[in-house]
Amino acid sequence: MPETHPRELGLLADCESCFGLCCVALPFSASADFAADKDAGQPCHNLRDDFRCSIHAQLRERGYPGCTVFDCFGAGQKVSQVTFGGTSWREAPGTAKQMYAVFPVMRQLHELLWYLAEALTLEPARAVHAELAQALAETERLTRESADVLEKLDVAAHRADVNALLLRASELARAGRKGKERRGADLIGARLAGADLRAANLRGAYLIGADLRGADLRESDLIGADLRGADLAGADLTGSIFLTQAQLNAAKGDAATRLPATLTRPAHWPATRYERASGPRSGRPRRRR
Repeated sequence: MPETHPRELGLLADCESCFGLCCVALPFSASADFAADKDAGQPCHNLRDDFRCSIHAQLRERGYPGCTVFDCFGAGQKVSQVTFGGTSWREAPGTAKQMYAVFPVMRQLHELLWYLAEALTLEPARAVHAELAQALAETERLTRESADVLEKLDVAAHRADVNALLLRASELARAGRKGKERRGADLIGARLAGADLRAANLRGAYLIGADLRGADLRESDLIGADLRGADLAGADLTGSIFLTQAQLNAAKGDAATRLPATLTRPAHWPATRYERASGPRSGRPRRRR
Protein backbone atom coordinates (compact mmCIF):
# COMPACT_ATOMS: atom_id res chain seq x y z
CA MET A 1 0.00 0.00 0.00
CA PRO A 2 1.49 3.39 -0.96
CA GLU A 3 1.88 6.20 1.54
CA THR A 4 -1.39 8.10 1.91
CA HIS A 5 -0.65 10.82 4.48
CA PRO A 6 -0.89 14.29 2.88
CA ARG A 7 2.34 15.40 4.52
CA GLU A 8 4.29 12.39 3.28
CA LEU A 9 2.85 12.88 -0.20
CA GLY A 10 3.88 16.54 -0.17
CA LEU A 11 0.29 17.74 -0.50
CA LEU A 12 0.52 20.48 2.14
CA ALA A 13 1.60 23.83 0.71
CA ASP A 14 5.09 24.97 1.71
CA CYS A 15 5.19 28.56 0.48
CA GLU A 16 8.78 29.08 1.65
CA SER A 17 9.90 26.43 -0.85
CA CYS A 18 7.90 27.91 -3.73
CA PHE A 19 8.74 30.69 -6.17
CA GLY A 20 5.43 32.46 -5.56
CA LEU A 21 3.87 30.62 -8.48
CA CYS A 22 0.25 31.19 -7.47
CA CYS A 23 1.07 34.92 -7.29
CA VAL A 24 2.54 34.95 -10.79
CA ALA A 25 1.29 32.12 -13.00
CA LEU A 26 -2.44 32.55 -12.37
CA PRO A 27 -4.67 35.44 -13.52
CA PHE A 28 -7.36 37.18 -11.51
CA SER A 29 -9.83 39.98 -12.08
CA ALA A 30 -10.89 42.84 -9.87
CA SER A 31 -13.90 41.58 -7.93
CA ALA A 32 -15.10 40.81 -4.44
CA ASP A 33 -12.23 38.32 -4.27
CA PHE A 34 -9.41 40.48 -5.64
CA ALA A 35 -8.77 44.19 -5.38
CA ALA A 36 -7.11 44.49 -8.80
CA ASP A 37 -6.67 42.85 -12.19
CA LYS A 38 -3.67 40.63 -12.92
CA ASP A 39 -2.79 38.75 -16.09
CA ALA A 40 -1.35 35.23 -16.11
CA GLY A 41 2.44 35.41 -15.94
CA GLN A 42 2.39 38.87 -14.37
CA PRO A 43 3.70 39.01 -10.77
CA CYS A 44 1.20 40.35 -8.27
CA HIS A 45 2.27 43.81 -7.09
CA ASN A 46 2.20 42.45 -3.52
CA LEU A 47 4.85 39.81 -4.28
CA ARG A 48 8.17 40.60 -2.64
CA ASP A 49 11.63 39.81 -3.99
CA ASP A 50 11.86 36.82 -1.64
CA PHE A 51 8.62 35.41 -3.16
CA ARG A 52 6.58 36.21 -0.06
CA CYS A 53 3.39 38.25 0.08
CA SER A 54 3.82 41.73 1.51
CA ILE A 55 0.23 41.81 2.82
CA HIS A 56 -0.19 38.16 3.79
CA ALA A 57 -1.49 38.97 7.28
CA GLN A 58 -4.03 41.49 5.91
CA LEU A 59 -5.22 39.82 2.70
CA ARG A 60 -8.91 39.91 3.60
CA GLU A 61 -8.76 43.46 4.92
CA ARG A 62 -6.88 44.65 1.82
CA GLY A 63 -9.40 43.17 -0.61
CA TYR A 64 -7.77 39.83 -1.48
CA PRO A 65 -9.93 37.14 0.19
CA GLY A 66 -9.55 35.04 -2.97
CA CYS A 67 -5.92 34.45 -2.07
CA THR A 68 -6.86 33.09 1.34
CA VAL A 69 -9.02 30.30 -0.12
CA PHE A 70 -6.57 29.09 -2.76
CA ASP A 71 -4.75 25.82 -2.10
CA CYS A 72 -2.12 24.43 -4.47
CA PHE A 73 -2.00 21.10 -2.56
CA GLY A 74 1.79 21.39 -2.52
CA ALA A 75 2.13 21.79 -6.29
CA GLY A 76 4.06 25.03 -5.91
CA GLN A 77 7.02 23.54 -4.10
CA LYS A 78 7.00 20.44 -6.34
CA VAL A 79 7.31 22.56 -9.50
CA SER A 80 9.84 24.90 -7.89
CA GLN A 81 12.12 22.37 -6.22
CA VAL A 82 11.65 19.15 -8.21
CA THR A 83 10.52 19.95 -11.76
CA PHE A 84 12.80 22.98 -12.07
CA GLY A 85 15.46 21.88 -9.60
CA GLY A 86 15.30 24.90 -7.31
CA THR A 87 16.07 27.50 -9.99
CA SER A 88 13.51 30.29 -9.99
CA TRP A 89 11.95 32.16 -12.89
CA ARG A 90 13.84 35.21 -11.72
CA GLU A 91 17.19 33.43 -11.89
CA ALA A 92 16.38 31.84 -15.24
CA PRO A 93 13.80 34.03 -17.04
CA GLY A 94 13.85 31.68 -20.01
CA THR A 95 12.08 29.01 -17.93
CA ALA A 96 9.28 31.29 -16.74
CA LYS A 97 6.74 30.58 -19.46
CA GLN A 98 7.06 26.82 -19.14
CA MET A 99 7.07 26.98 -15.35
CA TYR A 100 3.81 28.92 -15.40
CA ALA A 101 2.28 26.37 -17.79
CA VAL A 102 3.36 23.40 -15.69
CA PHE A 103 2.08 24.78 -12.39
CA PRO A 104 -1.69 24.40 -13.02
CA VAL A 105 -1.11 20.91 -14.42
CA MET A 106 0.81 19.94 -11.28
CA ARG A 107 -1.88 21.43 -9.09
CA GLN A 108 -4.51 19.21 -10.69
CA LEU A 109 -2.33 16.14 -10.21
CA HIS A 110 -1.73 17.00 -6.56
CA GLU A 111 -5.44 17.58 -6.00
CA LEU A 112 -6.10 14.10 -7.40
CA LEU A 113 -3.47 12.68 -5.05
CA TRP A 114 -5.31 14.29 -2.14
CA TYR A 115 -8.61 12.66 -3.12
CA LEU A 116 -7.01 9.28 -3.84
CA ALA A 117 -5.23 9.29 -0.49
CA GLU A 118 -8.52 10.00 1.28
CA ALA A 119 -10.36 7.33 -0.72
CA LEU A 120 -7.81 4.78 0.49
CA THR A 121 -8.85 5.52 4.08
CA LEU A 122 -12.51 4.67 3.39
CA GLU A 123 -12.98 1.18 4.77
CA PRO A 124 -16.31 0.53 2.97
CA ALA A 125 -14.47 1.19 -0.32
CA ARG A 126 -11.88 -1.56 0.26
CA ALA A 127 -13.15 -3.42 -2.82
CA VAL A 128 -11.49 -0.75 -4.99
CA HIS A 129 -8.48 -0.04 -2.78
CA ALA A 130 -6.12 -1.89 -5.11
CA GLU A 131 -7.25 0.20 -8.09
CA LEU A 132 -7.06 3.37 -6.03
CA ALA A 133 -3.52 2.53 -4.92
CA GLN A 134 -2.50 1.92 -8.51
CA ALA A 135 -4.02 5.24 -9.58
CA LEU A 136 -2.25 7.02 -6.76
CA ALA A 137 1.11 5.51 -7.71
CA GLU A 138 0.61 6.45 -11.37
CA THR A 139 -0.44 10.00 -10.50
CA GLU A 140 2.58 10.39 -8.24
CA ARG A 141 4.80 9.13 -11.06
CA LEU A 142 3.36 11.75 -13.39
CA THR A 143 4.19 14.53 -10.92
CA ARG A 144 7.87 13.61 -11.27
CA GLU A 145 7.95 13.77 -15.05
CA SER A 146 9.97 16.46 -16.83
CA ALA A 147 8.61 19.90 -17.54
CA ASP A 148 8.31 19.01 -21.23
CA VAL A 149 6.14 15.99 -20.45
CA LEU A 150 3.99 17.80 -17.90
CA GLU A 151 3.37 20.74 -20.21
CA LYS A 152 1.91 18.43 -22.85
CA LEU A 153 0.12 16.06 -20.45
CA ASP A 154 -3.58 15.45 -21.13
CA VAL A 155 -4.44 16.03 -17.50
CA ALA A 156 -8.18 16.20 -18.26
CA ALA A 157 -8.14 12.61 -19.54
CA HIS A 158 -6.20 11.41 -16.52
CA ARG A 159 -8.56 13.28 -14.22
CA ALA A 160 -11.58 11.63 -15.87
CA ASP A 161 -10.13 8.16 -15.30
CA VAL A 162 -9.34 8.89 -11.66
CA ASN A 163 -12.72 10.52 -11.08
CA ALA A 164 -14.51 7.34 -12.14
CA LEU A 165 -12.63 5.49 -9.40
CA LEU A 166 -13.32 8.20 -6.83
CA LEU A 167 -17.02 8.09 -7.66
CA ARG A 168 -17.06 4.33 -7.14
CA ALA A 169 -15.29 4.73 -3.80
CA SER A 170 -17.83 7.37 -2.77
CA GLU A 171 -20.76 5.14 -3.73
CA LEU A 172 -19.35 2.27 -1.68
CA ALA A 173 -18.69 4.54 1.30
CA ARG A 174 -22.25 5.87 1.25
CA ALA A 175 -23.94 2.57 0.32
CA GLY A 176 -25.29 2.01 3.83
CA ARG A 177 -27.46 5.12 3.65
CA LYS A 178 -29.85 6.49 1.02
CA GLY A 179 -28.60 10.03 0.80
CA LYS A 180 -30.12 12.65 -1.46
CA GLU A 181 -28.88 12.80 -5.06
CA ARG A 182 -27.91 16.44 -5.70
CA ARG A 183 -24.90 16.06 -7.97
CA GLY A 184 -24.23 19.31 -9.83
CA ALA A 185 -27.41 20.84 -8.42
CA ASP A 186 -27.98 24.60 -8.53
CA LEU A 187 -28.43 25.36 -4.84
CA ILE A 188 -27.15 28.92 -4.93
CA GLY A 189 -28.66 30.78 -1.98
CA ALA A 190 -30.78 27.75 -1.07
CA ARG A 191 -32.50 27.66 2.31
CA LEU A 192 -31.17 24.42 3.72
CA ALA A 193 -30.82 25.25 7.39
CA GLY A 194 -31.31 22.10 9.45
CA ALA A 195 -31.57 19.97 6.30
CA ASP A 196 -30.87 16.25 6.39
CA LEU A 197 -28.11 15.89 3.82
CA ARG A 198 -26.41 12.94 5.43
CA ALA A 199 -24.61 10.77 2.84
CA ALA A 200 -25.93 13.05 0.08
CA ASN A 201 -24.20 13.21 -3.28
CA LEU A 202 -23.30 16.89 -3.58
CA ARG A 203 -20.48 16.44 -6.07
CA GLY A 204 -20.04 19.67 -8.02
CA ALA A 205 -23.14 21.23 -6.46
CA TYR A 206 -23.41 25.03 -6.49
CA LEU A 207 -23.93 25.96 -2.85
CA ILE A 208 -22.76 29.56 -3.14
CA GLY A 209 -24.35 31.60 -0.35
CA ALA A 210 -26.55 28.68 0.72
CA ASP A 211 -27.95 28.65 4.25
CA LEU A 212 -26.68 25.37 5.70
CA ARG A 213 -26.87 26.34 9.35
CA GLY A 214 -27.31 23.25 11.48
CA ALA A 215 -27.48 20.98 8.43
CA ASP A 216 -26.45 17.33 8.73
CA LEU A 217 -23.72 16.80 6.13
CA ARG A 218 -22.15 13.74 7.69
CA GLU A 219 -20.73 11.30 5.12
CA SER A 220 -21.84 13.54 2.25
CA ASP A 221 -19.71 13.63 -0.91
CA LEU A 222 -18.57 17.24 -1.37
CA ILE A 223 -15.95 16.84 -4.08
CA GLY A 224 -15.94 19.95 -6.23
CA ALA A 225 -18.90 21.52 -4.39
CA ASP A 226 -18.78 25.33 -4.49
CA LEU A 227 -19.17 26.49 -0.89
CA ARG A 228 -18.24 30.13 -1.38
CA GLY A 229 -20.12 32.17 1.19
CA ALA A 230 -22.18 29.17 2.31
CA ASP A 231 -23.23 29.45 5.96
CA LEU A 232 -22.10 26.31 7.79
CA ALA A 233 -22.74 27.63 11.30
CA GLY A 234 -23.58 24.65 13.50
CA ALA A 235 -23.46 22.23 10.56
CA ASP A 236 -22.08 18.73 11.05
CA LEU A 237 -19.45 17.82 8.44
CA THR A 238 -17.83 14.94 10.31
CA GLY A 239 -17.12 12.01 8.04
CA SER A 240 -17.85 14.06 4.91
CA ILE A 241 -16.02 12.77 1.83
CA PHE A 242 -13.51 14.71 -0.28
CA LEU A 243 -13.98 18.00 1.55
CA THR A 244 -10.89 20.20 1.28
CA GLN A 245 -9.48 23.01 3.40
CA ALA A 246 -9.93 25.44 0.51
CA GLN A 247 -13.68 24.74 0.46
CA LEU A 248 -13.92 25.42 4.18
CA ASN A 249 -11.89 28.61 3.86
CA ALA A 250 -14.34 29.87 1.23
CA ALA A 251 -17.36 29.19 3.45
CA LYS A 252 -18.63 30.76 6.67
CA GLY A 253 -18.83 28.76 9.87
CA ASP A 254 -18.69 29.16 13.62
CA ALA A 255 -17.49 27.51 16.80
CA ALA A 256 -20.27 24.92 16.60
CA THR A 257 -19.46 23.73 13.08
CA ARG A 258 -18.22 20.15 13.30
CA LEU A 259 -15.37 19.26 10.94
CA PRO A 260 -13.50 16.15 9.81
CA ALA A 261 -10.44 15.51 11.98
CA THR A 262 -8.09 16.08 9.04
CA LEU A 263 -9.21 19.69 8.47
CA THR A 264 -8.70 22.91 10.43
CA ARG A 265 -11.25 25.49 11.51
CA PRO A 266 -10.53 28.64 9.45
CA ALA A 267 -9.07 31.48 11.48
CA HIS A 268 -11.57 34.00 10.08
CA TRP A 269 -14.59 32.09 11.41
CA PRO A 270 -16.08 33.83 14.48
CA ALA A 271 -15.72 32.35 17.95
CA THR A 272 -19.50 32.40 18.40
CA ARG A 273 -22.08 29.80 17.62
CA TYR A 274 -25.73 29.66 16.65
CA GLU A 275 -28.36 27.85 18.66
CA ARG A 276 -31.49 27.07 16.70
CA ALA A 277 -34.68 27.79 18.59
CA SER A 278 -37.46 26.38 16.42
CA GLY A 279 -37.82 25.93 12.69
CA PRO A 280 -35.00 25.54 10.19
CA ARG A 281 -34.50 29.27 9.62
CA SER A 282 -34.54 30.49 13.20
CA GLY A 283 -31.45 30.88 15.29
CA ARG A 284 -29.68 33.34 17.51
CA PRO A 285 -26.00 33.90 18.06
CA ARG A 286 -24.63 32.58 21.30
CA ARG A 287 -21.17 33.40 22.58
CA ARG A 288 -19.01 30.35 23.15
CA ARG A 289 -18.46 29.53 26.81
